[in-house]
Amino acid sequence: MAELEAERRIDLQLPEEEADSRFSTSYLFGPARGKMFGVLVAAASDGRKIILRAFSGQYNGAWEVPGWVGPIFDLDAFHRVHDGEERKIKELGRQIEEQMTGSLPRQELIALRKQMSQRLMVNIHNLYRLKNVAGKKAGLQEIFPPGMGLPTGTGDCCGPKLLQYAARHDLVPLGMAEFYWGRTNSSGTRQHGRFYPSCRTKCYPILGFMLCGLEENTR
Repeated sequence: MAELEAERRIDLQLPEEEADSRFSTSYLFGPARGKMFGVLVAAASDGRKIILRAFSGQYNGAWEVPGWVGPIFDLDAFHRVHDGEERKIKELGRQIEEQMTGSLPRQELIALRKQMSQRLMVNIHNLYRLKNVAGKKAGLQEIFPPGMGLPTGTGDCCGPKLLQYAARHDLVPLGMAEFYWGRTNSSGTRQHGRFYPSCRTKCYPILGFMLCGLEENTR
């Protein structure tokens, strides 16, 4: 928090003169509102303590920022699955706006857009392969309780990002904190500079799996 307050940007690894304006923290105090950030302290095999940092979702359209843990999925695979379909869905949206409200063609286009959006979300969720501390891997659909839908953004929060990176690099998590930075969110449930637990709808169903094996590694 002190670093964000002092530097007012998140690309902290770069000299100030090379800073990217996209990564200014002023972005978090505008219409986009704030964002959750997380810090994880982990132990390496040689006993060193490693500090990892992550932000939820994307930062001003960027999935990756130097010095921050990236997304759980492979970014190239994401673009192959997402970009073309997203363009088609947006084009359908434009076509819908051209149709008369309540008309049959409009309703058909709306139904098609919904079908394409649902298929796209399934394909995106299939890119998430979580690894836990015990070394086991599973997809989101395998971890979530049967019949429980996957909320948009599942797996993109700070906690899962940090724990995934730790598991992939054989680091043992020791402690983690998540806080909100920026303008209060639209529902008023997140306020600047405050710590919050992991979200119940998206993170709780998968954190149990991701932390499985931690007891054995910390004995």
